[in-house]
Amino acid sequence: MTSNTKYIFVTGGVTSSLGKGIIAASLAKLLQAQGYRVTIQKLDPYINVDPGTLNPYEHGECYVTEDGAETDLDLGHYERFLNVPTSQANNVTTGRIYQSVIQKERQGKFLGKTVQVVPHITNEIKRRVQILGKSGDYDIVITEIGGTVGDIESLPYIEAVRQLRWDLGEDNGLVIHLTLVPYLSAAGELKTKPTQHSVKTLMESGVQADILVCRTEHKLPKDLRRKLALFCNVTTDAVIQSIDASTIYDVPNLMLKEGLDKIVLKKLALESSTPNIDIWNKFVHRHKNPKSEVNIGLIGKYVELQDSYKSILEAFIHAGAENELKVNVESVHSEYLNDENAELMLGHLDAVLVAPGFGERGIEGKITAVKYVRENNVPFLGICLGMQMAVIEFARNVLKLDQANSTEMEPETQHPVINLMEEQKNVKDKGGTMRLGAWACQLEPNSKAAKIYQTEDIKERHRHRYEFNSAYKGQMEAGGMKATGFNPKTKLVEIIEVEDHPWFMGVQYHPEYKSTVANPHPLFVAFVKAAFKHKKSR
Repeated sequence: MTSNTKYIFVTGGVTSSLGKGIIAASLAKLLQAQGYRVTIQKLDPYINVDPGTLNPYEHGECYVTEDGAETDLDLGHYERFLNVPTSQANNVTTGRIYQSVIQKERQGKFLGKTVQVVPHITNEIKRRVQILGKSGDYDIVITEIGGTVGDIESLPYIEAVRQLRWDLGEDNGLVIHLTLVPYLSAAGELKTKPTQHSVKTLMESGVQADILVCRTEHKLPKDLRRKLALFCNVTTDAVIQSIDASTIYDVPNLMLKEGLDKIVLKKLALESSTPNIDIWNKFVHRHKNPKSEVNIGLIGKYVELQDSYKSILEAFIHAGAENELKVNVESVHSEYLNDENAELMLGHLDAVLVAPGFGERGIEGKITAVKYVRENNVPFLGICLGMQMAVIEFARNVLKLDQANSTEMEPETQHPVINLMEEQKNVKDKGGTMRLGAWACQLEPNSKAAKIYQTEDIKERHRHRYEFNSAYKGQMEAGGMKATGFNPKTKLVEIIEVEDHPWFMGVQYHPEYKSTVANPHPLFVAFVKAAFKHKKSR
């Protein structure tokens, strides 16, 4: 391919939530499909060290990588599109940049110099941007800059991009600027002025956009593209239309049609060929042309904000396409669920997933949901906290341990069937201190889990502090709840199954993080299949 790594920077203007992550992932998919080794990283301007301590209402879900980084949810999109794992190096925050610089200053590494945003902060940003490129594993590194140009917190990143463009030299780096071309219905016109101002703001920081990707609800006519090219100082073929799509999985094909990959490779002086995205298109066809549908309940406390469960929702899309089914996910707020309304709220569903989370809010509603599906033979999947709720429900209602609970919710509970992990007992800091990343799990032969995975040794990603209390394992198994997955070293119970139930599983890990377009997660595929079987049996 190429001896030196090429860098692509994706910035955003006019407004947030234009979809920089999806554009970056779609471009990466097209470049990958032409044989280039591509990765994507996200630079986030907030001062938190990582998203691990952020409330899902603030930032959506916290995504976890194989090596245990708590990251922005956009890294989930990168992995789902590219089918390539990300790492600690793929997500950098301002907090982490400053933490690193201050640490060096405390160690005397700046030889008494005054530490400033330029050059010390910008140098650290530049160093972080190039870590993946210098690894030798990638031909192209795409860097998404969070926020919008003009934001005070984004300025050091934009300055670092300006310097990197100069450092890298001709043909080794380019800037894609994602912007909005709004339609004013009163005037019946698309307006280019917001884009012009956004590009001007970028240029005031010394950065010239090489390619414009314009989010729009209506097609951009040729004369409007020429106008944008003229006033934004780019070539006409570098004005790319990004029209609203029915699904994010349409975007790679829309960008292919617009020639985004071709103009990028041309500007980077790299060879261009026709991308092979046959597997992708097979998935998109199945996703858009299901043969039937299922209704699955998602029981959680953040259901009004769908980004809180982004990876779960996407895993259902992948598993649905694999089964040629449309998965209608019905959000059920656990705070409003109780024994009196359980039949009304859950009775029509083909399966139920109890979602992960932290804290005691909505806990009793989750336990109610587990009780309903266990007693009515509805397929059930509990993830992390959802698995723990299944253990508590079983202890209370089958083993008759009335006060059974988790020490997270009730530290002095008489029956701590869920307990704080031994390694967590002396932990004081909240950020980055949970059990994180990929851990080995050994499956019991002939268990439902082993049949689903078609192996007895798996690795799955974790994000938790509490665990199944093994002191209760004997009682649980005697009552009919089997532990069928263990960490081989710590003997931590990873998977529980209820024997006399058609499909009842709880997992301590997060299978949703590993589901991709090319490799739908087997647990979700089997769960969706079980939902359809239950639907047909009714």
